[in-house]
Amino acid sequence: MEILHSNILGEGDPLLILHGFLGMSDNWKTLGSQFSKMGYQVHLIDQRNHGKSFWSEDFNYDILAEDLLTYMDHHHLKSACILGHSMGGKTAMTFACTHPDRIKKLIIADIAPKFYPPHHQYIIDALVALPVASLKSRSAADFELAKYLHDWGIRQFLLKSLHWVEKDKLDFRFNLKVLSQKMEEIGDALEATATYDGPVLFLRGSRSEYVADADINLIRNHFPKAYLETVEDAGHWLHAENPQQFIEYAEVFLKN
Repeated sequence: MEILHSNILGEGDPLLILHGFLGMSDNWKTLGSQFSKMGYQVHLIDQRNHGKSFWSEDFNYDILAEDLLTYMDHHHLKSACILGHSMGGKTAMTFACTHPDRIKKLIIADIAPKFYPPHHQYIIDALVALPVASLKSRSAADFELAKYLHDWGIRQFLLKSLHWVEKDKLDFRFNLKVLSQKMEEIGDALEATATYDGPVLFLRGSRSEYVADADINLIRNHFPKAYLETVEDAGHWLHAENPQQFIEYAEVFLKN
């Protein structure tokens, strides 16, 4: 049985953080360090097919939730606070609905329990077109990606996963082949009957379109004790664009 890779920071009540699609645990290192200073043992987790965790052809939210259960059992965590962003938020929602006794507090960042049509195809296409085998530097990768992706922030986010597999050979840490085939699964809605009765904080970016006012009723159908807060001057990567307000909302919720 394979165990998800993680970086564990600090001591105290466990707080598990799940990154989004094409991300990895390192995206949360700065905020994770801040949470650890508040008295949490922070587990920055790489989900399967991402970061330093194992690769697999199997990929859906039920499987990702079971990966999380296996991880908690391996680390002897009876229960934990869980924070999930985007795809990681869908994993966290699924986990909470299937294993409610393992959750203390749940924070969902910029994602709703609804179906999202595949909308990352332009990023996948750019990555597939990238001549990774012939690249000699990160700057060369950025130059090539810029031909397809004009958003500097998205390029930098993707390039965080670029690493030296061996001398003179770069590659991405995410499993592009499998993830490019699983776009429908990544957009999946929560099961219609899935519910979790514990406290949940939903955070959305003020400039993001992922969580609309029209989604609030659906959120409360699944999570009757849900709170919704808006992080100002932030888009989908709200934790990176306004980390101060993000962590303020999270700290108040976790402490109460």
